[in-house]
Amino acid sequence: MNFLDVALHVDRYLPEWINNFGTGIYALLFAIIFFETGVVFMAFLPGDSLLFVTGALAGSDYLNIFILIPTLIIAAILGDALNYWLGKNFGNQIANRWIKPEQLEATRLYFDRHGPRTIIIARFIPFIRTFAPFVAGLSKMNYLTFVRYNAIGAFVWVLSVTLIGYFLGKIPLIKDNFEIAIYGIIGISLIPAIIEVVSSHRQKITKISTNT
Repeated sequence: MNFLDVALHVDRYLPEWINNFGTGIYALLFAIIFFETGVVFMAFLPGDSLLFVTGALAGSDYLNIFILIPTLIIAAILGDALNYWLGKNFGNQIANRWIKPEQLEATRLYFDRHGPRTIIIARFIPFIRTFAPFVAGLSKMNYLTFVRYNAIGAFVWVLSVTLIGYFLGKIPLIKDNFEIAIYGIIGISLIPAIIEVVSSHRQKITKISTNT
């Protein structure tokens, strides 16, 4: 088993984990979301796909939706809070060692365009989701502002994606093609990042053309 395989095929592993861990599965899910959002070099952990699959499993009575959603919201809030703290206190050291310059630059572009709302928007974008709170701390964003957007973003992200899985997972077509549905969720979540990269590239070309 490797991390990429788990991230892409979390639907295969979760039922087995539920059988092995029992109610302890909620602690495991908490840890995955906490570290995915809270530690910049663990951005490879499943995020959107995990929420979708756990929601679908809750819809099939493998998990309790009323325990699942609060658990994941708290994990997402605390994860971003840790990431902010790391960025504020150890930002340059961590960035120089663990983060590619282009990853930081892509996140900064989001902050330039969307301001503090980036903390909410980034929740729905893989990798940017993990780097956004770190950059917020690195740039010394006002902490109370960060806390507000962090809580809103965590609530909207977890609630929406988990409930989508909860309701769509009951549809026979989705149930029978669950792996394709997960790839679809991942693909959709990448669209904003692709749009941002294309937009940024066009702006650079426009500036170069203007200067020449």
